[in-house]
Amino acid sequence: QVQLVESGGGLVQAGGSLRLSCAASGRTFRSLAMGWFRQALGKEREFVAAINWSGGTTYYADSVKGRFTISRDNAKNTVYLQMFSLKPEDTAVYYCAAGLGGTARYEYNFWGQGTQVTVSS
Repeated sequence: QVQLVESGGGLVQAGGSLRLSCAASGRTFRSLAMGWFRQALGKEREFVAAINWSGGTTYYADSVKGRFTISRDNAKNTVYLQMFSLKPEDTAVYYCAAGLGGTARYEYNFWGQGTQVTVSS
């Protein structure tokens, strides 16, 4: 079992930056791929970024490529999402997930509670 707790969300102006963190419990963290998803009000939860167990491979949604960076620190059981050049359309609840990896929700077994990111124009 893996428990995930996100932090770092908040209110930021367009063009600003935020770094989200996801702290994981459980010794299996290092063997799991990690992902970030987001869900805007009234919309489906969508893939944002993913990273494999070692941190050597990363994937991004086209909408965030070049602006967001996913990374992980296995010694700290933590995965990060650094977000630059934020846009109002990035406003959503951001969820951390752990599992096999990939871009689909069904590929992740464990989910955090989410952290709100609001970007004002």
